[in-house]
Amino acid sequence: MESTYPAAQKKRILDMSVEVAIRLTAVAVVALWCLEIFQPFILPIVWAIILAVALAKPFGKLAALVGGRRGIAATIFALATIGAIVVPTFLVVDSVAQSTMEVGQQLEAETLRVPPARESVRDWPLVGDRIYDAWNLAATNLDAAVARFTPQIRALGRWLLEMIRGLLGSLVTTILALIIAAFMLAYAEGGVKLSRSTLRRLGGEQGAGMVTTIGATIRSVTLGVLGIALVQASMGGLGMALVHVPAWGLWTLLILFFAVLQLPPLIVLGPIILWAFSAIDNVAIVLVFAAWSLLVSVSDTFLKPLFLGRGLSIPMPVILIGAIGGLIMYGLIGLFVGAVVLAVGYELFRAWMQEGGEMMSTAGAPAAPTEAADGD
Repeated sequence: MESTYPAAQKKRILDMSVEVAIRLTAVAVVALWCLEIFQPFILPIVWAIILAVALAKPFGKLAALVGGRRGIAATIFALATIGAIVVPTFLVVDSVAQSTMEVGQQLEAETLRVPPARESVRDWPLVGDRIYDAWNLAATNLDAAVARFTPQIRALGRWLLEMIRGLLGSLVTTILALIIAAFMLAYAEGGVKLSRSTLRRLGGEQGAGMVTTIGATIRSVTLGVLGIALVQASMGGLGMALVHVPAWGLWTLLILFFAVLQLPPLIVLGPIILWAFSAIDNVAIVLVFAAWSLLVSVSDTFLKPLFLGRGLSIPMPVILIGAIGGLIMYGLIGLFVGAVVLAVGYELFRAWMQEGGEMMSTAGAPAAPTEAADGD
Protein backbone atom coordinates (compact mmCIF):
# COMPACT_ATOMS: atom_id res chain seq x y z
CA MET A 1 0.00 0.00 0.00
CA GLU A 2 2.79 2.38 0.87
CA SER A 3 4.60 1.68 -2.41
CA THR A 4 1.51 2.29 -4.60
CA TYR A 5 0.37 5.52 -2.92
CA PRO A 6 3.18 7.74 -4.21
CA ALA A 7 2.75 6.32 -7.71
CA ALA A 8 -0.99 7.06 -7.67
CA GLN A 9 -0.32 10.57 -6.39
CA LYS A 10 2.25 11.18 -9.12
CA LYS A 11 -0.20 9.98 -11.76
CA ARG A 12 -2.87 12.28 -10.41
CA ILE A 13 -0.50 15.24 -10.46
CA LEU A 14 0.56 14.37 -14.00
CA ASP A 15 -3.05 14.09 -15.15
CA MET A 16 -3.89 17.46 -13.56
CA SER A 17 -0.82 19.06 -15.15
CA VAL A 18 -1.76 17.76 -18.58
CA GLU A 19 -5.34 18.96 -18.11
CA VAL A 20 -4.21 22.42 -17.02
CA ALA A 21 -1.78 22.63 -19.96
CA ILE A 22 -4.55 21.67 -22.40
CA ARG A 23 -6.90 24.25 -20.92
CA LEU A 24 -4.28 26.99 -20.99
CA THR A 25 -3.40 26.13 -24.59
CA ALA A 26 -7.06 26.23 -25.58
CA VAL A 27 -7.55 29.60 -23.86
CA ALA A 28 -4.40 30.99 -25.50
CA VAL A 29 -5.49 29.80 -28.95
CA VAL A 30 -8.96 31.33 -28.55
CA ALA A 31 -7.49 34.58 -27.18
CA LEU A 32 -4.97 34.90 -30.01
CA TRP A 33 -7.64 34.07 -32.57
CA CYS A 34 -9.98 36.69 -31.13
CA LEU A 35 -7.13 39.22 -31.10
CA GLU A 36 -6.36 38.52 -34.74
CA ILE A 37 -10.01 39.00 -35.69
CA PHE A 38 -10.25 42.14 -33.58
CA GLN A 39 -6.93 43.63 -34.75
CA PRO A 40 -8.33 45.76 -37.64
CA PHE A 41 -10.60 47.53 -35.14
CA ILE A 42 -7.98 48.27 -32.47
CA LEU A 43 -6.76 51.53 -34.00
CA PRO A 44 -10.27 52.97 -34.68
CA ILE A 45 -11.41 52.03 -31.17
CA VAL A 46 -8.34 53.57 -29.50
CA TRP A 47 -8.81 56.70 -31.63
CA ALA A 48 -12.51 56.71 -30.68
CA ILE A 49 -11.66 56.50 -26.96
CA ILE A 50 -9.27 59.44 -27.33
CA LEU A 51 -11.90 61.51 -29.16
CA ALA A 52 -14.65 60.58 -26.70
CA VAL A 53 -12.57 61.53 -23.65
CA ALA A 54 -11.31 64.77 -25.23
CA LEU A 55 -14.79 65.87 -26.37
CA ALA A 56 -16.75 64.72 -23.31
CA LYS A 57 -17.29 68.25 -21.94
CA PRO A 58 -18.55 69.76 -25.24
CA PHE A 59 -20.78 66.72 -25.66
CA GLY A 60 -22.19 67.25 -22.16
CA LYS A 61 -23.12 70.83 -23.06
CA LEU A 62 -24.70 69.62 -26.32
CA ALA A 63 -26.71 67.00 -24.43
CA ALA A 64 -27.93 69.67 -22.01
CA LEU A 65 -29.10 71.80 -24.97
CA VAL A 66 -31.29 68.96 -26.26
CA GLY A 67 -32.84 68.26 -22.87
CA GLY A 68 -30.50 65.53 -21.73
CA ARG A 69 -31.39 63.19 -24.60
CA ARG A 70 -27.97 61.67 -25.13
CA GLY A 71 -29.02 59.61 -28.15
CA ILE A 72 -30.05 62.71 -30.10
CA ALA A 73 -26.93 64.53 -28.89
CA ALA A 74 -24.75 61.62 -30.08
CA THR A 75 -26.35 61.74 -33.54
CA ILE A 76 -25.78 65.50 -33.82
CA PHE A 77 -22.23 65.05 -32.53
CA ALA A 78 -21.41 62.36 -35.11
CA LEU A 79 -22.84 64.33 -38.05
CA ALA A 80 -21.19 67.62 -37.01
CA THR A 81 -17.74 66.17 -36.33
CA ILE A 82 -17.74 64.02 -39.48
CA GLY A 83 -18.66 67.09 -41.52
CA ALA A 84 -15.93 69.11 -39.81
CA ILE A 85 -13.38 66.43 -40.79
CA VAL A 86 -14.59 65.52 -44.28
CA VAL A 87 -14.85 69.04 -45.72
CA PRO A 88 -11.28 70.23 -44.87
CA THR A 89 -9.83 66.87 -45.91
CA PHE A 90 -11.61 67.08 -49.24
CA LEU A 91 -10.27 70.60 -49.79
CA VAL A 92 -6.71 69.51 -48.96
CA VAL A 93 -6.83 66.47 -51.24
CA ASP A 94 -8.49 68.49 -53.99
CA SER A 95 -5.76 71.14 -53.76
CA VAL A 96 -2.96 68.59 -54.15
CA ALA A 97 -4.77 66.65 -56.89
CA GLN A 98 -5.69 69.74 -58.89
CA SER A 99 -2.17 71.15 -58.76
CA THR A 100 -0.68 67.81 -59.81
CA MET A 101 -3.18 67.33 -62.65
CA GLU A 102 -2.67 70.86 -63.94
CA VAL A 103 1.09 70.46 -64.07
CA GLY A 104 0.75 67.06 -65.79
CA GLN A 105 -1.69 68.38 -68.40
CA GLN A 106 0.47 71.40 -69.15
CA LEU A 107 3.54 69.18 -69.51
CA GLU A 108 1.73 66.93 -71.99
CA ALA A 109 0.44 69.92 -73.97
CA GLU A 110 3.85 71.64 -73.75
CA THR A 111 2.14 74.77 -72.47
CA LEU A 112 3.76 74.87 -69.05
CA ARG A 113 5.67 78.09 -68.54
CA VAL A 114 7.87 78.73 -65.53
CA PRO A 115 8.56 82.40 -64.72
CA PRO A 116 12.25 83.26 -64.29
CA ALA A 117 13.59 83.43 -60.76
CA ARG A 118 14.29 86.79 -59.24
CA GLU A 119 17.76 87.70 -58.08
CA SER A 120 16.54 87.73 -54.49
CA VAL A 121 16.26 83.93 -54.65
CA ARG A 122 20.05 83.76 -54.54
CA ASP A 123 19.93 85.28 -51.07
CA TRP A 124 17.95 82.38 -49.63
CA PRO A 125 20.10 80.68 -46.99
CA LEU A 126 21.97 77.45 -47.81
CA VAL A 127 20.01 76.46 -50.94
CA GLY A 128 19.52 79.83 -52.68
CA ASP A 129 22.05 79.31 -55.50
CA ARG A 130 20.90 75.77 -56.30
CA ILE A 131 17.24 76.73 -56.36
CA TYR A 132 18.05 79.77 -58.52
CA ASP A 133 19.93 77.66 -61.07
CA ALA A 134 17.27 74.91 -61.20
CA TRP A 135 14.47 77.48 -61.39
CA ASN A 136 16.09 79.37 -64.26
CA LEU A 137 16.84 76.12 -66.09
CA ALA A 138 13.13 75.28 -65.92
CA ALA A 139 12.25 78.78 -67.10
CA THR A 140 14.62 78.76 -70.09
CA ASN A 141 14.65 75.08 -71.10
CA LEU A 142 11.85 73.11 -69.47
CA ASP A 143 12.57 69.90 -71.41
CA ALA A 144 16.17 69.87 -70.18
CA ALA A 145 15.02 70.53 -66.61
CA VAL A 146 12.48 67.67 -66.77
CA ALA A 147 15.10 65.31 -68.22
CA ARG A 148 17.60 66.30 -65.56
CA PHE A 149 15.21 65.86 -62.65
CA THR A 150 13.13 62.94 -63.98
CA PRO A 151 14.03 60.55 -61.10
CA GLN A 152 13.14 63.19 -58.52
CA ILE A 153 9.87 64.03 -60.31
CA ARG A 154 8.86 60.36 -60.45
CA ALA A 155 9.72 59.87 -56.78
CA LEU A 156 7.70 62.97 -55.90
CA GLY A 157 4.72 61.67 -57.89
CA ARG A 158 4.81 58.30 -56.13
CA TRP A 159 5.08 60.04 -52.78
CA LEU A 160 2.08 62.26 -53.55
CA LEU A 161 -0.02 59.24 -54.55
CA GLU A 162 0.95 57.39 -51.38
CA MET A 163 0.22 60.49 -49.32
CA ILE A 164 -3.25 60.93 -50.83
CA ARG A 165 -4.05 57.25 -50.36
CA GLY A 166 -2.87 57.39 -46.74
CA LEU A 167 -4.90 60.54 -46.13
CA LEU A 168 -8.06 58.93 -47.49
CA GLY A 169 -7.43 55.83 -45.38
CA SER A 170 -6.98 57.99 -42.31
CA LEU A 171 -10.21 59.80 -43.18
CA VAL A 172 -12.15 56.52 -43.27
CA THR A 173 -10.59 55.45 -39.95
CA THR A 174 -11.48 58.79 -38.36
CA ILE A 175 -15.09 58.63 -39.56
CA LEU A 176 -15.43 55.14 -38.09
CA ALA A 177 -13.80 56.34 -34.86
CA LEU A 178 -16.19 59.30 -34.62
CA ILE A 179 -19.19 56.99 -34.99
CA ILE A 180 -17.82 54.72 -32.26
CA ALA A 181 -17.03 57.77 -30.09
CA ALA A 182 -20.65 58.94 -30.45
CA PHE A 183 -21.88 55.59 -29.09
CA MET A 184 -19.36 55.79 -26.25
CA LEU A 185 -20.49 59.28 -25.30
CA ALA A 186 -24.14 58.24 -25.41
CA TYR A 187 -23.36 55.57 -22.81
CA ALA A 188 -20.50 57.36 -21.07
CA GLU A 189 -21.54 56.52 -17.49
CA GLY A 190 -21.52 52.79 -18.18
CA GLY A 191 -18.17 53.10 -19.93
CA VAL A 192 -16.59 54.88 -16.97
CA LYS A 193 -17.92 52.26 -14.56
CA LEU A 194 -16.59 49.47 -16.78
CA SER A 195 -13.18 51.16 -16.97
CA ARG A 196 -13.00 51.56 -13.20
CA SER A 197 -14.10 47.96 -12.63
CA THR A 198 -11.52 46.64 -15.11
CA LEU A 199 -8.64 48.65 -13.63
CA ARG A 200 -9.76 47.81 -10.09
CA ARG A 201 -9.63 44.14 -11.06
CA LEU A 202 -6.10 44.61 -12.42
CA GLY A 203 -4.65 46.95 -9.81
CA GLY A 204 -7.04 47.27 -6.91
CA GLU A 205 -8.30 50.66 -5.74
CA GLN A 206 -5.14 52.35 -7.00
CA GLY A 207 -5.84 50.92 -10.45
CA ALA A 208 -9.38 52.30 -10.36
CA GLY A 209 -7.96 55.73 -9.53
CA MET A 210 -5.89 55.62 -12.72
CA VAL A 211 -9.05 56.35 -14.72
CA THR A 212 -8.81 59.99 -13.65
CA THR A 213 -5.12 60.17 -14.56
CA ILE A 214 -5.71 58.61 -17.97
CA GLY A 215 -8.63 60.92 -18.73
CA ALA A 216 -6.72 64.04 -17.69
CA THR A 217 -3.69 63.03 -19.78
CA ILE A 218 -5.78 62.33 -22.87
CA ARG A 219 -7.55 65.69 -22.56
CA SER A 220 -4.34 67.64 -21.99
CA VAL A 221 -2.47 66.09 -24.93
CA THR A 222 -5.47 66.15 -27.27
CA LEU A 223 -6.29 69.78 -26.56
CA GLY A 224 -2.83 71.10 -25.75
CA VAL A 225 -1.03 69.44 -28.67
CA LEU A 226 -3.40 68.06 -31.28
CA GLY A 227 -6.04 70.78 -30.94
CA ILE A 228 -3.50 73.59 -31.23
CA ALA A 229 -1.81 71.83 -34.16
CA LEU A 230 -5.14 71.63 -35.99
CA VAL A 231 -5.82 75.32 -35.37
CA GLN A 232 -2.37 76.34 -36.59
CA ALA A 233 -2.65 74.13 -39.68
CA SER A 234 -6.11 75.53 -40.45
CA MET A 235 -4.89 79.12 -40.08
CA GLY A 236 -1.82 78.45 -42.22
CA GLY A 237 -3.85 76.64 -44.88
CA LEU A 238 -6.39 79.48 -45.02
CA GLY A 239 -3.65 82.06 -45.58
CA MET A 240 -2.00 79.99 -48.32
CA ALA A 241 -5.31 79.32 -50.05
CA LEU A 242 -6.16 83.04 -50.13
CA VAL A 243 -2.87 83.96 -51.82
CA HIS A 244 -3.17 80.95 -54.17
CA VAL A 245 -0.05 79.08 -53.07
CA PRO A 246 0.32 76.04 -55.38
CA ALA A 247 -0.59 72.74 -53.63
CA TRP A 248 -1.44 74.62 -50.44
CA GLY A 249 -3.09 71.48 -49.08
CA LEU A 250 0.24 69.65 -49.05
CA TRP A 251 1.93 72.47 -47.10
CA THR A 252 -1.02 72.49 -44.68
CA LEU A 253 -0.37 68.84 -43.88
CA LEU A 254 3.30 69.60 -43.29
CA ILE A 255 2.35 72.42 -40.91
CA LEU A 256 0.12 69.97 -39.04
CA PHE A 257 2.96 67.46 -38.83
CA PHE A 258 5.50 69.95 -37.46
CA ALA A 259 2.95 71.50 -35.06
CA VAL A 260 2.21 68.08 -33.53
CA LEU A 261 5.95 67.66 -33.04
CA GLN A 262 5.93 70.98 -31.15
CA LEU A 263 7.97 72.66 -33.90
CA PRO A 264 7.06 76.11 -35.25
CA PRO A 265 4.98 76.25 -38.47
CA LEU A 266 7.46 78.84 -39.70
CA ILE A 267 9.60 75.90 -40.84
CA VAL A 268 7.06 75.47 -43.65
CA LEU A 269 5.73 79.01 -43.93
CA GLY A 270 9.17 80.67 -44.04
CA PRO A 271 10.15 79.33 -47.50
CA ILE A 272 6.62 80.05 -48.75
CA ILE A 273 6.96 83.67 -47.61
CA LEU A 274 10.21 83.90 -49.60
CA TRP A 275 8.43 82.36 -52.58
CA ALA A 276 5.62 84.90 -52.24
CA PHE A 277 8.08 87.80 -52.40
CA SER A 278 9.50 86.30 -55.61
CA ALA A 279 6.25 85.26 -57.32
CA ILE A 280 3.58 87.78 -56.21
CA ASP A 281 3.78 91.32 -57.56
CA ASN A 282 1.38 92.89 -55.04
CA VAL A 283 3.68 93.83 -52.15
CA ALA A 284 0.79 94.63 -49.80
CA ILE A 285 -0.68 91.13 -50.17
CA VAL A 286 2.73 89.58 -49.55
CA LEU A 287 3.26 91.67 -46.40
CA VAL A 288 -0.17 90.73 -45.04
CA PHE A 289 0.52 87.06 -45.78
CA ALA A 290 3.92 87.29 -44.07
CA ALA A 291 2.36 88.91 -40.98
CA TRP A 292 -0.38 86.27 -40.92
CA SER A 293 2.21 83.49 -41.18
CA LEU A 294 4.18 84.92 -38.27
CA LEU A 295 0.95 85.10 -36.25
CA VAL A 296 0.28 81.43 -37.04
CA SER A 297 3.77 80.49 -35.85
CA VAL A 298 3.46 82.25 -32.48
CA SER A 299 -0.23 81.48 -31.94
CA ASP A 300 0.51 78.56 -29.59
CA THR A 301 1.66 81.05 -26.92
CA PHE A 302 -1.91 82.28 -26.43
CA LEU A 303 -3.74 79.14 -27.60
CA LYS A 304 -2.28 76.92 -24.86
CA PRO A 305 -3.64 79.04 -21.98
CA LEU A 306 -6.95 79.24 -23.85
CA PHE A 307 -7.17 75.47 -24.38
CA LEU A 308 -5.64 74.29 -21.12
CA GLY A 309 -5.39 77.16 -18.67
CA ARG A 310 -1.91 75.92 -17.72
CA GLY A 311 1.23 74.44 -19.24
CA LEU A 312 1.40 70.92 -20.57
CA SER A 313 3.09 68.58 -18.09
CA ILE A 314 4.14 65.99 -20.68
CA PRO A 315 7.78 66.45 -21.80
CA MET A 316 8.21 67.31 -25.47
CA PRO A 317 10.44 64.25 -26.25
CA VAL A 318 7.57 61.97 -25.19
CA ILE A 319 5.20 63.70 -27.62
CA LEU A 320 7.88 63.70 -30.31
CA ILE A 321 8.70 59.99 -30.02
CA GLY A 322 5.04 59.01 -29.76
CA ALA A 323 4.03 61.05 -32.81
CA ILE A 324 6.89 59.85 -35.03
CA GLY A 325 6.54 56.23 -33.91
CA GLY A 326 2.79 56.33 -34.43
CA LEU A 327 3.24 57.89 -37.88
CA ILE A 328 5.64 55.12 -38.89
CA MET A 329 3.40 52.37 -37.53
CA TYR A 330 -0.09 53.57 -38.47
CA GLY A 331 0.18 56.48 -40.91
CA LEU A 332 -1.38 59.90 -40.38
CA ILE A 333 -3.77 58.72 -37.63
CA GLY A 334 -0.78 57.30 -35.77
CA LEU A 335 0.63 60.83 -35.60
CA PHE A 336 -2.16 61.67 -33.15
CA VAL A 337 -2.79 58.29 -31.52
CA GLY A 338 0.91 57.62 -30.92
CA ALA A 339 1.43 60.92 -29.12
CA VAL A 340 -1.56 60.37 -26.85
CA VAL A 341 -0.89 56.69 -26.08
CA LEU A 342 2.77 57.26 -25.23
CA ALA A 343 1.82 60.26 -23.07
CA VAL A 344 -0.67 58.11 -21.16
CA GLY A 345 1.97 55.41 -20.70
CA TYR A 346 4.45 58.01 -19.46
CA GLU A 347 1.96 59.39 -16.92
CA LEU A 348 1.05 55.91 -15.66
CA PHE A 349 4.73 55.01 -15.33
CA ARG A 350 5.42 58.24 -13.45
CA ALA A 351 2.47 57.61 -11.11
CA TRP A 352 3.72 54.06 -10.51
CA MET A 353 7.21 55.33 -9.71
CA GLN A 354 5.86 57.96 -7.32
CA GLU A 355 3.72 55.34 -5.64
CA GLY A 356 6.77 53.10 -5.23
CA GLY A 357 8.78 55.97 -3.76
CA GLU A 358 6.04 56.76 -1.27
CA MET A 359 5.85 53.10 -0.21
CA MET A 360 9.61 52.98 0.28
CA SER A 361 9.65 56.20 2.30
CA THR A 362 6.75 54.95 4.42
CA ALA A 363 8.46 51.62 4.99
CA GLY A 364 11.72 53.35 5.95
CA ALA A 365 10.15 55.92 8.29
CA PRO A 366 10.22 53.83 11.50
CA ALA A 367 13.97 53.25 11.08
CA ALA A 368 14.81 56.89 11.87
CA PRO A 369 14.16 56.77 15.64
CA THR A 370 16.14 53.54 15.92
CA GLU A 371 19.16 55.06 14.23
CA ALA A 372 18.84 58.08 16.47
CA ALA A 373 18.62 55.87 19.53
CA ASP A 374 21.68 53.95 18.42
CA GLY A 375 23.53 57.16 17.99
CA ASP A 376 22.57 58.33 21.46
